[in-house]
Amino acid sequence: MWHQTELTLGSRARGFHLITQDIEQAIAPLRQVEVGLLHVFIQHTSASLTINENADPTVRTDFEKVFNRLVPENAPYYEHTLEGSDDLPAHIKSSLLGAELTIPIRDGQLTLGTWQGIYLCEHRDYGGSRTLVLTLQGQSR
Repeated sequence: MWHQTELTLGSRARGFHLITQDIEQAIAPLRQVEVGLLHVFIQHTSASLTINENADPTVRTDFEKVFNRLVPENAPYYEHTLEGSDDLPAHIKSSLLGAELTIPIRDGQLTLGTWQGIYLCEHRDYGGSRTLVLTLQGQSR
């Protein structure tokens, strides 16, 4: 079984946002898969995806603080500055975290760990909507 759909997420503030439920709701055939994989790809260069803790929201705010220290805005050596002081750092952060995830599926559910959730990592101050391509492959029940 193969299924592919696009999920457009509304504009979100800069930061790390849990989107696990958005993804699960967008893939109707997920419940029919006995064993398989879900591939999630973000079609943007200034936002990214990752998997991390889903329980304590301070993890997400700490992530934002750490990434802003790792890749600061307004560094004097940046050349790509025409699209704003947050643009080049957003591209770098996106490359560090990545544009895709692959998650195993078992018995109609994503097999994330107890405390794991899928994050949309919005690296721009005003990033706008974000589009994900969700590709489901697996053996039906």
